[in-house]
Amino acid sequence: MNWFLSLEKEDQEFIKQLVLSSGSLKQLAHVYEVSYPTVRARLNNVINKITLLEDKKKDSFETKLMQLVIDEKVSLDVAKDLIKDYQEAKNE
Repeated sequence: MNWFLSLEKEDQEFIKQLVLSSGSLKQLAHVYEVSYPTVRARLNNVINKITLLEDKKKDSFETKLMQLVIDEKVSLDVAKDLIKDYQEAKNE
């Protein structure tokens, strides 16, 4: 359960509200006063973060970079280029 503690407080609260809503995204949308697609997008974001945290095979640089992609701070294309360059530099 280390992944849960590694999530930001807002994501932890989102998961808590999801459980309290019995997994109903419709109910969760009502709680947050947003649309269903907004809740679905947020859930997908949290799922991606959890998947990334659970994937112990990746280098920590790659993990941190992909976290920036999930948080929309870096584009996926830029991240792919950086990871490619990083892996090439590691293999030299």
